[in-house]
Amino acid sequence: MNRENISDLIAFLAVARERNFTRAAAQLGISQPALSRTIRSLETRLGVRLLMRSTRSVAPTEAGDRLAQTVGPLFQEIDAGLNALSDHRESPTGSIRITSVEHASDTILVPAVARMVAQYPDIRVEIINDYGLADIVADRFDAGVRLGEQVAKDMIALRIGPDFPQVVVATPSYFARHPAPLTPHELTGHACINMRLPTSGGVWSWPFVKDGRELRVRTEGALTFNSLPMIISATLEGLGITYLPEDLVREHLVAGRLVRALSDWSTMMTGYHLYYPSRHQHAPAFAVFIEALRNRA
Repeated sequence: MNRENISDLIAFLAVARERNFTRAAAQLGISQPALSRTIRSLETRLGVRLLMRSTRSVAPTEAGDRLAQTVGPLFQEIDAGLNALSDHRESPTGSIRITSVEHASDTILVPAVARMVAQYPDIRVEIINDYGLADIVADRFDAGVRLGEQVAKDMIALRIGPDFPQVVVATPSYFARHPAPLTPHELTGHACINMRLPTSGGVWSWPFVKDGRELRVRTEGALTFNSLPMIISATLEGLGITYLPEDLVREHLVAGRLVRALSDWSTMMTGYHLYYPSRHQHAPAFAVFIEALRNRA
């Protein structure tokens, strides 16, 4: 096979995977018109149409799908073989992209990464905080971190953190103006500070458990954020009541800046898990990353 066919096949696989010429071109580092010419040239040489194009979408034809399923795994094996050569270096190298949430990033990922990069300075790590349920394959992440209950069943999941308590808190001045709720249902009469979930477009419903009874409360309030530090700041200003991981507000509780409510209703959240697709072989950098999480202090 000549070099032209190899590069054209790589271009075709990128379009078939991304289902979008613009994203595929960006991934390959070429212009979209150049990529379109490459695909047309490949189709001409093979004498068969590989992609169905419309103004809104791109999808492989039956022949294109068969070609992608045939040659795609071969190129993946080549990539895996090249990545495996890094094992012979004195130090692993490579890049890792992780989608996570702020709480897990601050308390678990950053401390583990700090130790890892100190030992392996050639490894590059990118952590994107996002409360949506990202498609790590489509969005080209190596792995994601979410609560155990949010991990898709077709993913390999590694627990990286213990279960943790979630607590309802507000300032003493807020509770002086608005008596603390005695049951979760009474939260509907409070100014609740909420978290926006980009996947659904709605706000996070607060989960509670007592004596085996579970319920979720859809709270209301004038303030909604997509950042935990912003929620904490607004709560400390006495602007409302909120529901947060206990470790994030422990210092404020001890100092008396915040006060708990509904202590007998607050629930334990399932611990954070690292999840990633099943693969025959991971790059050495990713293997080192997993080991750092397993051995975190």
